[in-house]
Amino acid sequence: MLAKAVKHALPRPAPLRLCFRTSLTAGRRSRETALARSVTTSVIQPASVDDTNLIAFFDYPQASQRIATPTGLFGHRILTTPAAFEALADSTLRRATLLTERILRARESRNELFKVVKNLDRLSNMLCGVIDLAELLRNAHPDPAWVQCANGVYEKLCEFMNILNTDVGLYEVLSAVLSDREVAESLSPEAHQTALIFWRDFEKSGIHLPPAERERFVSLSTEILVLGRQFLNETVAARPPARIQYSELQGVKDLGMGARLRLQAQVTKRDLLVYPGSLQAQMIMRSAPAEEPRRKVYMATNSSTPEQIELLERLLRARGELARLVGKESFAHMTLADKMAKSPENVQHFLDALMVHTRPYARRALRTLSQRKQAHLGTPPYPIIQAWDRDYYCPPEPPAPPVTLPPLTLGTVFMALSRLFQALYGVSLRLSEPSPGEVWHTDVRKLEVVDEELGILGWIYADIFARAGKPGGAAHYTVRCSRRTDDDEEQGDLRCADEHDWAVIRPSQVFQDEQSVRVPHQNATYQLPVVVLLCEFLRPSVGQGATILEWHEVLTLFHEMGHAMHSMVGRTEYQNVSGTRCATDFVELPSILMEHFLSSPTVLSLFDSDGTLGVRQNGPHHDDPCRSIDTHTQILLAMLDQVYHSPAVLEPQFDSTTALAALYDRRGLVPYVPNTSWHTQFGHLFGYGATYYSYLFDRAIASRVWRILFSREPLSRRVGERYKREVLRYGGGKSSWEMVGALLDSPVLMTGDADAMAEVGRWRIEDEVAMSERH
Repeated sequence: MLAKAVKHALPRPAPLRLCFRTSLTAGRRSRETALARSVTTSVIQPASVDDTNLIAFFDYPQASQRIATPTGLFGHRILTTPAAFEALADSTLRRATLLTERILRARESRNELFKVVKNLDRLSNMLCGVIDLAELLRNAHPDPAWVQCANGVYEKLCEFMNILNTDVGLYEVLSAVLSDREVAESLSPEAHQTALIFWRDFEKSGIHLPPAERERFVSLSTEILVLGRQFLNETVAARPPARIQYSELQGVKDLGMGARLRLQAQVTKRDLLVYPGSLQAQMIMRSAPAEEPRRKVYMATNSSTPEQIELLERLLRARGELARLVGKESFAHMTLADKMAKSPENVQHFLDALMVHTRPYARRALRTLSQRKQAHLGTPPYPIIQAWDRDYYCPPEPPAPPVTLPPLTLGTVFMALSRLFQALYGVSLRLSEPSPGEVWHTDVRKLEVVDEELGILGWIYADIFARAGKPGGAAHYTVRCSRRTDDDEEQGDLRCADEHDWAVIRPSQVFQDEQSVRVPHQNATYQLPVVVLLCEFLRPSVGQGATILEWHEVLTLFHEMGHAMHSMVGRTEYQNVSGTRCATDFVELPSILMEHFLSSPTVLSLFDSDGTLGVRQNGPHHDDPCRSIDTHTQILLAMLDQVYHSPAVLEPQFDSTTALAALYDRRGLVPYVPNTSWHTQFGHLFGYGATYYSYLFDRAIASRVWRILFSREPLSRRVGERYKREVLRYGGGKSSWEMVGALLDSPVLMTGDADAMAEVGRWRIEDEVAMSERH
């Protein structure tokens, strides 16, 4: 889902359509794996020297011995100071203005009409190259001066982007291109897809509205951005503590923290103040035998002020008004038109199918919990499971690998990733020593992504160690996208430039020229992609040794590298459809699929560089009684997201808490708890408004792709090349339904209609809910 650096990271500000399609900064969600049968005919190749070098590269950091010429960030000689970055932004603005003027004159020359789509993509790339860099720096750079500068650059260029997105002249030129049969037919499929994306995004921006209403559109868009930021701030605001009495903690299973809390209450003779989200609160929810302290913590955790509820409802109303302004029934109708789902009705078909198949498993699991509660309390059958019972009667456990593995160091995991990519795609990871000044922190590692035939595909900068001030969670930032550059024909941009313009635009030209590389065997020059991975793993040290990853961290790294490889392999001629710049409800497919590879013992053998690791099955697996309950809850969240972005939000009597309670009464398993309002902490309502279903949707597709294609041959080059050929290489340059349909040889998916959505809903159950997992 796309830019989602951390759980509450701000999404790309709408309507920055020219740039921000889905440049990922993806926050982590719950990632589960299922043990799948792994039989492969592929021979596991020994680890190469480059592969084993990755172990030392990440596990035993040393001061650089390389003598190199100092440079700037990402190898750009001009990016050595915040002032230089600000100068680059000003240079880019002037250069973008000249290109915009050229596009606006396109109807004066038929030859120029044939270049409009290319030039619009160049304009998008020109601005994105600086905006995406600013987005990274304001989140990752440790120097406050750089952060302040990056914030200013980001806001300045986003403001210019907003102006372009409501430029009637640009829209009319693009419309002329698409309505001219000869010009339209001259476009390649990728170029045509790019043109349609631009056209739809102009339409979404209210371009056809009269001036006064267009101003209202801009005003509402700004209001939504401001309300969204405020809403996200409130989702993490402290909630009042629960007051827990000493007597209520009798028998707490946690003998460490639980004993200390009881002693504290006994000594002070006062009630304990337990703050929502604290370790004490988590301990009580999992370990307190008495129901009352768990109920109190739940109530405190899910409380809201009237102001917090009103803030959310103002955001939802503003979105509804924005949609009505452009002639759409609801914000969901406006948002989903260019997604795989196409409409809220189709999303509902998917969620209904998912719910129908999930509910029996979830009800059966709920009965198991009820039996545990009955045995614990000695009540008649079957006591009702309340919202605060879940963690006590089914304590969450961390994910575990399906086979016994030794401790996995960070370098070992990167080695395994390289070996996996080599087996599937003929692509490997190779260490690269950055020059002085190239990275923003000494912890950052640089990797070359190398294809055995094409050479370097791009670069990955891994900023993966925790440090003070760095955002939490895991993220994939697209700093630069793939794009063909040898047919840019920039001289036409400068037809009306004067001597001053030539001097001003020079930094921007140098910045872009440094990005292009001649590609072997293709007789073309491309701008190669650059991505950054942000994680918060423990830093290796001389005293503590190499970083040992927990299994959930291995899952996280595989997930984020799935995004990275999508960016690397998705080499397209147009940056606006490169790699992860695709539909929101498609972009998680490659990353979730990567998690499935960790369910294969064959793939796990890649963690061993010399073939001595014995792949040994763990003990017997049994059903996780809570997994289907959690899936059911995710479906409810997706349904709530649809309700909150439906026409109902504009009705005078709309009340978000009442809507939440009604949904739980109608479709829920566990009763809604009166006087609670956890929806004010549902931060994804801003970043994933009307698209929260996407993660469930992509999990369903990824499960199907894994089971049908990879589960028996997880290291097959034939299957890997097919996946690369049918999906990864297109980025967003082809219909997502066509890609998935071709990959799975499924005609029913090609239509992408309600039947296709319902079909995917059935997959989720077939491939995941019915499978067993360790608990």
